[in-house]
Amino acid sequence: MDNAIKIEASLACANFRYLERDIRELEKCSIDFLHIDIMDGLFVPNFCLDFSITKTVTEISAIPIECHLMVTKPERYLETVAALKPVYISIHWEATPHVQKALKQIRDLGCKPAIALNPATSLSSLEYILDDIDMINIMTVNPGFAGQKLVPACIKKIADAREMIEKRGFDHIEIQVDGNVSFENIPAMVQAGATMLVGGTSSIFRKGYTITESVEQLRQLITTVHQKQNNN
Repeated sequence: MDNAIKIEASLACANFRYLERDIRELEKCSIDFLHIDIMDGLFVPNFCLDFSITKTVTEISAIPIECHLMVTKPERYLETVAALKPVYISIHWEATPHVQKALKQIRDLGCKPAIALNPATSLSSLEYILDDIDMINIMTVNPGFAGQKLVPACIKKIADAREMIEKRGFDHIEIQVDGNVSFENIPAMVQAGATMLVGGTSSIFRKGYTITESVEQLRQLITTVHQKQNNN
């Protein structure tokens, strides 16, 4: 497992009045990815970033993007999303009866396939698709809205996912954590085996702090957690 933790900014939590300003600050912070939430109002009762906004983001910034589709029947949108050239496209296991087929389509389109799991979805759903994915998105809140509280059982779920992929020889698969990735929760998430942290309103876009201040604090916290792990 690569010990380098990738920091992602959930663009849905940026200030849309000053979106380009926030993106420029994220560039200066050398953020690893912009996390793009695309919703359809069906799979989750909300709408978020659409394709035109995402396209604009890719035109004004070279920060790599990864797209999280919170949509029913994601196959309908995969070609459109892939045209935006994200590194990863994640679909929800709960959103289609043809998960493996959709994951193969993502790879055929030139992107890395990822699977997202709602808090109550068992890790056993991954058993027969580990060959088909490059990343697991462990949702630690129920998807659809920012600012929710962590579902506590999901910390164990991160650890169980790490154990599963390492035992089966798939430790190259990234484990992303999405939902209340706060300064209070990050240590437990990293200790459990997360490798990609999606920061939103509880970390990168906190009120009262600049993006730069928050990202610097986040990196310092990750370093501290790793130092404690190495000393144990």
